[in-house]
This record gives sequence, structure tokens and C-alpha cells, in this order.
Amino acid sequence: MPLYSDEAIVLRTHKLAEADRIITLLTRQHGIVRAVAKGVRRTTSRFGSRLEPFTHVDLQLAVGRNLDMITQAETRSPYGARIVEDYDRYTAASVMLETAERLVSEERQPSVQQYLLLVGALRAMTSGEHRANDVLDSFLLRSLAVAGYAPSFSACANCGLEGPHRAFSPAAGGSLCPGCKVPGSASPARETLDLLGALLAGDWTVVDAAELRHRREGRGLVSAYVAWHLERGLRSLPYVGEG
Repeated sequence: MPLYSDEAIVLRTHKLAEADRIITLLTRQHGIVRAVAKGVRRTTSRFGSRLEPFTHVDLQLAVGRNLDMITQAETRSPYGARIVEDYDRYTAASVMLETAERLVSEERQPSVQQYLLLVGALRAMTSGEHRANDVLDSFLLRSLAVAGYAPSFSACANCGLEGPHRAFSPAAGGSLCPGCKVPGSASPARETLDLLGALLAGDWTVVDAAELRHRREGRGLVSAYVAWHLERGLRSLPYVGEG
């Protein structure tokens, strides 16, 4: 069988037969790949612990008729070891994995930007330099922007009039001026919109200094924006804490 190599983040696993698993991966060069890891559930497996969710791995795979087969696995960064130690990190990182799989829905279609965003977000999550939920919100906004759903937090998303504006609508693409405001629009604080803009831009000085009430309000807007553009909510998002 033809072989190929790639680096990947393990997104999730499913049991197969008595000792195997199907591993869902976001790879750098091949997008989403689902592959079989033979015997990985046995205690004698050569690379069982290397194929757990959140792990950054180098892989060699054999092309299969339906599913490819993992023949070699080497750990690049064991992000999972740090993530599972902390509930906030674990729940936030779980949302990131689910989001990545949803946004790169077509298998074997390269999505290098989404891959690099996920690797960078997991690295930031384990470093502990920033709050886990802030890392998550920044990842969600950036991932949606890469997918073509970039929100506007200053100029009007409809007519382009420079803001700041007080109305915000996920369905309309973000901030709206008084003339474009639609029924049901939210009216977040200006500080909240500034925070969301900083999360999208990666301005961590502004993000780290934000007050809890603005972070909570912003998180609600991010959740609504994600739910609208993914057409349904993320299963893992309700488990994320409010801190």
C-alpha cells in the first residue's frame, strides 16, 4: 500500500473491534483524515498513548480503500497531558477540537491555516499565559474568519460605516449602524466590542486587562455567532465555565 507522512492534531477516537481505534485527525497537508490504529488499545501497543485527543504527532500512514492505516506515530507535543489536568482548559480545548472538525468538514482537503490556528491555540492553552476561555474565544473568532465568516466589531457589517456602533447581530455579520440595525440585535457595551476586536486581532494586552462582565458578555456574543454560522451549536460548548 502507498505510504505518506504528515503531522497532525488528534481530534477524537472511536473504538473499533477488540483492540483497534478509528482516529480522527486534522493534518497539515491532507486536512481531515480518519485512519485505523491497529492494536492501539492493547497495553503492548507501540503508540497507544501518542494517539489521544489534543496530541500533536508526526505520522506515517498507509492508504486504504475506505480508511487509511496508521503505521508509525511520534509525539511532537503532548498537549493533552497538560490540558486534562485542568477542567477549564479541558472543556475549552474540547470546543476547539470540535470546531476544527466542523469547519474542515470535507475530508482530505488541505486547510493549513485552520491547522496552524489549532496548533497555536493548543500551545497557548497549555502555556497558561492567558485565561483558557479567552484563548478559546480568540480561536473561535479567528477560525470563523479563516472560513470566510469574519465578524465586524467596529465598522457596520452591512454598509461599512465606521463606528463604533452599539448594535450587534450574528446573522448580519457583527456590528450594525443605527440605519442598518435589525430587530433582535444585541446592544453590547463598547468595552465588550473592543474586547472582541482584540480577541480577533490577538491583542492580548487588551484581552488580559478586560473586566469579567465584558468577558462574559463577549463570550455570549461569540457563542451566538458560532452557532449561527455553523448552523447548529457545538455539543461541547455548554460545558465551558464562565470564568
